[in-house]
Amino acid sequence: MMTVEQIRRKEQRFQLVDVRSASEFAAGHIPGTVNVPMEQVEKRLADFDLDEPVVLVCKSGTRAKIVRDLLGAKVPNVSILDGGTDAWTKDGLPLVQCQKARWSLERQVRLAAGVLILASVGLAVWVNLAWLGVTAFVGGGLTFAGATDICGMGMMLEKMPWNRS
Repeated sequence: MMTVEQIRRKEQRFQLVDVRSASEFAAGHIPGTVNVPMEQVEKRLADFDLDEPVVLVCKSGTRAKIVRDLLGAKVPNVSILDGGTDAWTKDGLPLVQCQKARWSLERQVRLAAGVLILASVGLAVWVNLAWLGVTAFVGGGLTFAGATDICGMGMMLEKMPWNRS
């Protein structure tokens, strides 16, 4: 683990790698950080400077720990920023913001799927059981997205006005 104070003071040379999604990174990241989203890490090992220690960053540290475990021995000398960007901003340090802060697309999909499922189950209980078809449709879409990495709901949400730069 590396602390915010160690990063701020730059006691040693290191490479900061933010493992959040591109939209989360653009909404606010630590100055000098490289963005390698968690789902791309194994394919982008060439983006890591193996000549110096790598410090993984995310919002709170959870995804960074997952990425550290994924990297294993492929990237030696890996540590995690304790508390992530949450700890960075809590200490009053600035973030670089490239765009207006907004929810990640993944979070939008989870919310939309959850609302559709809750609404359709409620309608099935109080109106007509046929509404369970919506629940089945959303469940099928999520299963397809998980198996193929193609998310129809995500593609639709991506085109919404609030998701345009």
